[in-house]
Amino acid sequence: MNYQFLLYEKEDGIATITINRPEVRNALTQALMEELGAAVEEAENDEKVRVLVITGAGEKAFVAGADIKEATARNTYTELGALSRRRRNVYTQLEHLTKPSIAAINGYALGGGCELAVSCTLRVASEKARFGQPEINLGIMPGLGGTQRLSRLIGKGNAMELILTGDMIDAQTALRMGLVNRVVPADKLMEEAYALAKKLASKAPLALRAAKDAVDYGSDMSLGAALEFENRLYAILNGSEDKIEGGAAFLEKRSPNWQGR
Repeated sequence: MNYQFLLYEKEDGIATITINRPEVRNALTQALMEELGAAVEEAENDEKVRVLVITGAGEKAFVAGADIKEATARNTYTELGALSRRRRNVYTQLEHLTKPSIAAINGYALGGGCELAVSCTLRVASEKARFGQPEINLGIMPGLGGTQRLSRLIGKGNAMELILTGDMIDAQTALRMGLVNRVVPADKLMEEAYALAKKLASKAPLALRAAKDAVDYGSDMSLGAALEFENRLYAILNGSEDKIEGGAAFLEKRSPNWQGR
């Protein structure tokens, strides 16, 4: 598929989506969000894709938020509610992708950009990255899952402070909060993101999916239900061909040849 507002590339089992509006710091429009949903679905449906990496074009921004000109042109409850729900569903689609996703955050990740990063499985940030939910400064609030995913990731207190103050934080502060997994020099960002992606892509695909599902869905269950869910996934994996291959490869001191079965 040809995209107007993003780039989609694939190599060695890794798909890369680059938000490509650097002239406006990769601001999100409805058309861009529609393309992002299509690109995530393309990665989902491609059996050769094992890991998805998402980044922003240029040096200044991952995604600096919504396109304010477009956003202010719509002011009815019905219209905004429907649009934000469609945008939110793209992030939910990304969050529950059956393959891990990595946000490679090269600059500003604000508003919808921060929410996009949080919807990914893992986050690698440039030391120049900046994070925030500044919606409060515009008289609104996060509307793409920020109030919920952020608090689950970094805790209620930290999320409250970011959302209610609208302040920006730097990459090291984000790391201390648990908002990102790694912080690296700007010129090493994609190298680090792809190294992590290759490591994930080398794992057994069924086990990778099951472990991701156990954490993703289990976090919304009671502990008892989550433990039972984990147990069932564990039992299924123990009946897989990849489990047999993994044990044989370990004993024979060789790399496993995963089949995804």
